[in-house]
Formats: sequence, structure tokens, C-alpha cells
Amino acid sequence: MDAAVTAAETFTHIRVVMGMVVSLSLARLLNGLAGIVQHPRAARIYPVHLGWVAFLFLFLVHFWWWEYRLHALPVIGFAAYLFLIAFCALFFFLCALLFPTSMQDYDSYEHYFLSRRTWFFGFLAAMLVTDIIDTALKGWDYFLSLGYEYPARTVVYIVLGIIAAITTDRRYHAAFVIFALAYQFYWIFRVYDILT
Repeated sequence: MDAAVTAAETFTHIRVVMGMVVSLSLARLLNGLAGIVQHPRAARIYPVHLGWVAFLFLFLVHFWWWEYRLHALPVIGFAAYLFLIAFCALFFFLCALLFPTSMQDYDSYEHYFLSRRTWFFGFLAAMLVTDIIDTALKGWDYFLSLGYEYPARTVVYIVLGIIAAITTDRRYHAAFVIFALAYQFYWIFRVYDILT
């Protein structure tokens, strides 16, 4: 069996395992949204919280889309495999932070989200740093093909996230999530619209 076939089989195996973790993340978001619909009076909704739910849903779907590029790697070792599972786990933690198992200690999603904002934006920053490493894993040529906008985008998200972790200013949080969603749509359709 040649190395190309082995790498392709490894890639398929890795995508299945990654798919399970990504599926759990998407399920957490969808179950959380379904819970809001099923029990609308259990906790007041917060548009910023729902904005981050939409952002993470989009980011997860996008993540699964772009990870296809791993098929181009000639060899995938266990360290890369472990790294990719950890990357997926960061998504899961973010989704779990958006929808806790119980809201009994909180009167609204605003109260909950603002009380957990340091954790949420800390995990978001970790995920963005991990994304840089993941992109480099796909090859330096691929990393450079994204231009300066890619690392600049990541730095901007991290800086804005640090501010969001510190402040409870509702206008700032609303502006940040609107910017994050709009830019994510722009980035996807400008850079990743079609798999090559």
C-alpha cells in the first residue's frame, strides 16, 4: 500500500472522529435553541447571546468545510490528530458555554452570558490561536495564500474578545457580535466559497 492511499485512509478516519465532536457541538447549539422555543419563559433571551450562537453555528459549519484541505497533507501523524481533536473540543466548550445544562441560577441569558463572558471569550481566543496553527498545518504556501488579512483578522478578533471579556457594556457586546457575524460571512464567501 503506498503512502498516498495510507494518508487518504488516515484523513477519512480523522474526519469521522472530528465529525463526531463537531456534531456534538452543533447538537448543543440546536438543543439550546430548541429549549428556548419549548420553554420561552424559562429564561429571557438576549440578542447578543443569540448572535454568538449564530456566529458559532456558522463557524462550526465553516470549520467542517475548510478542514477538507487536510486531504492534501502527505502524512498525518498522531500529534496532528490529537491537535485536531483538541481544536474540535474548543468548539464544543464554546457551545456548552452558550447553553449551560441548567439556567436555574440565572434569570436571563443576558445575566448568564455576561457572568460567563471571561470564559467564553477566553475559549474564543484559544480557538482562534488554534486556528492559526491549524492553517499552518495545511502548509506554509496555503497559509501565505490567505495574505496578511488572515493573521490581522485573528488579532483583531482576539483584541476585541479581550475587551469583551473585561467590559459589561451592552453596546460594545452588541457591536462586537454584529461585526463578528458580518465579517465571518464576508470571509467565508470571499475566501472559502468553493473547495479546491
